[in-house]
Amino acid sequence: MEKILIDDIVPILVIMILGYLCGKFSFFDDDQRQGLNKLVLNIALPAALFISIVSATREMFAKDIVLTLIAFFGVTGLFLLSYFLDRIMFHRTKQEAAICAMIAGSPTIGFLGFAVLDPIYGNDANTNLVIGIVSIVVNAVTIPIGLALINKGQAEARAKASKTDGEKVKIKLPQKSDEVAPVKEKEVTVADGIPVTDAEAKALREKGIIREIDLVRAEAHNRLGNGEKKTSNSTMSAIINAIKKPVAAAPLLAFVLVLLGIKIPASFAPSFDLIAKANSGVAVLAAGLSLSTVKFSIDKESLWNTFYRLLLTPAIIVLVAYLCGMGSDPAKISMLCLANALPPAFSGIIISSRYNIYVREGASSVAISTVAFAATCIFWIWLLPILAAHF
Repeated sequence: MEKILIDDIVPILVIMILGYLCGKFSFFDDDQRQGLNKLVLNIALPAALFISIVSATREMFAKDIVLTLIAFFGVTGLFLLSYFLDRIMFHRTKQEAAICAMIAGSPTIGFLGFAVLDPIYGNDANTNLVIGIVSIVVNAVTIPIGLALINKGQAEARAKASKTDGEKVKIKLPQKSDEVAPVKEKEVTVADGIPVTDAEAKALREKGIIREIDLVRAEAHNRLGNGEKKTSNSTMSAIINAIKKPVAAAPLLAFVLVLLGIKIPASFAPSFDLIAKANSGVAVLAAGLSLSTVKFSIDKESLWNTFYRLLLTPAIIVLVAYLCGMGSDPAKISMLCLANALPPAFSGIIISSRYNIYVREGASSVAISTVAFAATCIFWIWLLPILAAHF
């Protein structure tokens, strides 16, 4: 236990604290911080996931079909459970509960998966398989579901809002990226109680009002600004856009190659490994930087989200794994448990900040969970061997 604490957990905390201090003392500016996040999410992590999954075989997937199904249905089901519990317990709107589910119901497998599991279980095909499967579910399943729920909630808010009451503001009209004409403005009436566009939010903030950003209209504005046509099916667009991201596309491609029996030549591995090795350290540093940019407080909801993410979620996963007959392979149960016992997904707080939804509560949950993870990680490492001995 002491060796795991000193060799594995302490370095993660030290690097995360270093990132937090770098953020607080402005060692990195916003562009540099975003650059580190892009390095992890778009290059290092996809490379790590791809090379780790293609090292598996169809036989491994067939042998571990129970693990795969538990990971898929477990992560997705617990994501949805977090959504419904937040709506019932804290009376949140659909869009707020969706952001809560992205945070409390999803592990930060991309940022901390390799950093936590590799030192404890070793960098082998079994560990990489667990990380890869959970990453696919989080990035290619739960994020699109969350965006669809936000869209549905905001559409209902628009339908219920008054069409007459509101405030008149002047907004700038969107321009195509190659358009050089002067920026045009128009006066619009923003109804009370509905999500607004970025331009409307900017105008309203000047009057001291902070509003929720409309997901669909904000993304439509971005597409128009880039010269793209607006698509009518926003839910399908959200799913396609999520799957197109490297962090989701890389593991999905690797998974398809394994199922087809296509082997990547061993000579290609060093090219992926070199950048993949940067993933864990830079990811933990970037996580600390992200935490330094948000204000947080301790309340009942953030404490519940922390309990749900670090204790209740992995406990349910472990229980289901034993009920499904995985007791003969306690090492894989342990990997699956810790993969689901990680702090909240940082993608959730990024989306929260982008659309001004559940920002304070989300930031508090992320900060408290990240700090508490040092204790809960040790707890699970201590408890799992005891459970294995009795089952």
